[in-house]
Amino acid sequence: MTTADADEPTALRGALDRWKAAVDAHDPEGVSAVFTEGAIFQGLHPYSVGRAGVAEYYASQPIGMTAAYVILQTRRLAPDLVLGYLTVDFSFTDRPTVSVYLSVIVRNVAGTWLIDHYQVSRLP
Repeated sequence: MTTADADEPTALRGALDRWKAAVDAHDPEGVSAVFTEGAIFQGLHPYSVGRAGVAEYYASQPIGMTAAYVILQTRRLAPDLVLGYLTVDFSFTDRPTVSVYLSVIVRNVAGTWLIDHYQVSRLP
């Protein structure tokens, strides 16, 4: 099976596991490398477009922040696009965990799944 033929959870994990590893390592450039060049990114601050905004956002996060995600739903939107809906717990060394919902769209670019759209909303 080629990377483009991966099932939906496998496609999502292909991008999200690399995202999580870079978040956990406090590597903003590594996080941004998991996104497409023109990715739409909406964290808990104003949105940005492109890798530079992603790197800037994660550079502003505290050292020691880690992410733990659970995939709740997936949908194949096109052969090279997968939508994921998940929960993420961002843990910190000095404050309570922040739990959010995350919607992502990953795109297969030259055999690698990258995040093309990222939208966070807080859990009620």
